[in-house]
Amino acid sequence: MRGVVIGTTNLAQETYLPPRGEQAAKVYDFLAAHEAARGERPAPQYFLSGAEPGDQVALPPEIYVVVVKVVDAMRSGVAVAVAPQSQRLTTQQAAELLGISRPTLVKLLDAGLLPYERIGSHRRLFLQDVLAFREERRREQYAALAATSVDLDDEDDLEATLQSLRAARKAVAGRRRPDVTSH
Repeated sequence: MRGVVIGTTNLAQETYLPPRGEQAAKVYDFLAAHEAARGERPAPQYFLSGAEPGDQVALPPEIYVVVVKVVDAMRSGVAVAVAPQSQRLTTQQAAELLGISRPTLVKLLDAGLLPYERIGSHRRLFLQDVLAFREERRREQYAALAATSVDLDDEDDLEATLQSLRAARKAVAGRRRPDVTSH
């Protein structure tokens, strides 16, 4: 595995191609068998083992989740990129993570919607806070979409909704037209 440095911090983004052959399939089959037998993925009690008996270390749940996602992606033939992130982000990094402009992020900070700390004249955000904000924003967006959705199973409701939309469109169009009788 090129690019991996053990014992020091390697902050370069790495891309890992799926293994050739059945290596990822064996791991996937092992996980799928456990899930099928118990109705859910097994509790994260997995170990990384060395060549000698008893030479092993338990994988923490956070690492286990990453391994499962990487194996699943590789099994599907997709390359996996790992990009280390600092726990503290600049406003530009946070804006990119949220998919918004930096000025928009600054407005959110000034409105008190996201916590941050000042280091001199610079603002720093904690990665955990940015990810929580992103998840909350997604939940709000999905709730708004659900609130505005139309139930297409009931034809009477659909027809009433269409009539209402037509009437609203007609009213707006009437306001846009110049009054021909006033000339």
